[in-house]
Amino acid sequence: MKIDKNQIQDCNQKRIDEHSNNFDFLSNALSRKGYDVETILKKISDFQVAIPSWALGAGGTRFGRFSFYGEPSNLEQKIEDVGLIHSLTKTAGAISLHIPWDVPKDYSAIKQLANALEIKFDAVNSNTFQDKQNAKESYKYGSLSNTSKAVRDQAISHNQEVIKIGEKLGSKSLTVWLADGSCFPGQNNFQTALQNTERSLKEIYATLPEDWRMLIEYKPYEPNFYSTVIQDWGTSLMLANACGKRAYTLVDLGHHLPNSNIEQIVSTLMLKGKLGGFHFNDSKYGDDDLTVGSIKPYALFLIFNELVYGIENNPQNPALAWMIDASHNVKDPLEDLIQSLEAIQEAYAKALLVDQEALKIAQQENDVVKCQEILQNAYRTDVRPLLEKARLNSDGALSPINAYRSLNIRQQLIQERGKNTVATGL
Repeated sequence: MKIDKNQIQDCNQKRIDEHSNNFDFLSNALSRKGYDVETILKKISDFQVAIPSWALGAGGTRFGRFSFYGEPSNLEQKIEDVGLIHSLTKTAGAISLHIPWDVPKDYSAIKQLANALEIKFDAVNSNTFQDKQNAKESYKYGSLSNTSKAVRDQAISHNQEVIKIGEKLGSKSLTVWLADGSCFPGQNNFQTALQNTERSLKEIYATLPEDWRMLIEYKPYEPNFYSTVIQDWGTSLMLANACGKRAYTLVDLGHHLPNSNIEQIVSTLMLKGKLGGFHFNDSKYGDDDLTVGSIKPYALFLIFNELVYGIENNPQNPALAWMIDASHNVKDPLEDLIQSLEAIQEAYAKALLVDQEALKIAQQENDVVKCQEILQNAYRTDVRPLLEKARLNSDGALSPINAYRSLNIRQQLIQERGKNTVATGL
């Protein structure tokens, strides 16, 4: 299924007058305050977020999985779904593949399809938290950290194979996330597990193409609930430094203990030139993988404030890889992803409105009240007309969710694919 540009324009016509009035009001107000609205619109339009290939079907819980029907059953259909989202939002211009769930059968055809939909291939993701069918070794007790060299070698080989797959697609980075850890005290020797992991990562890094990066994720718990080998950003940073200059830490919003100061972590990593990428989601209790901005939108804004500052002031840090990493248990996955993209763009746009010069002066003068006012004035600004204008300028939908529903996209996908299709992945 492909959305015709005329269909989007028809949907936009219903709200064009309302949008024009709202945008003109906001644009004039921002211009009077000295903001360059056109520059802000360009930054919003240029901000692209990758959709992970595993997020296009329904997620699940430990007890069940409930389909939304019409799910993509192969990689081609997953790319088509990303194309649908990108047609509406104009901010989902990349897909991130997870191997071995989504290994292309015909690389040339897959690349042609992605190009036709204006989709690029973002980071490729390895999987050593599950056993591959007929695999000689098992990851039950860890992969890159395992006490068995045979298991470690298998996990290293898998990551190297993922790199080769990414090269064929034009990807430029490998994301490594480990489920390695222990469930009970005494099960693992912490130092041995960390040393094994470092040696394994170095072997993978040694085969990384010169223009590639390695992104190392961290997670405090789950699936192991006593210890995780790469449990925090400090451990990830330590391992990245051990590997080399093209290894970086990857921050996932859900991979923190409750009330962690993620914006400070982001700021520190950018200062050190070691923030490689970002995975967006939201949470109430733990790694809940909820829709971005659905629980803590102000925290998301504060994180983006540091990201915007870092992008402007930390040239030592490379361009970042952006991706959504969420699980859609009770929502239509495509609608959930559209909502997440909107929340990300909204937080980014608000962060662009923070008067950084005024904030710096207030900080130097220890004017705490003024600092808060500057941040909250930006946060309280309704930037939705800016997002609408950016989409409109790129032939996207003024309201992607409304367009998705009025065009009956889910119903059409069900007609094309049937009710019983199941997307690969978790």
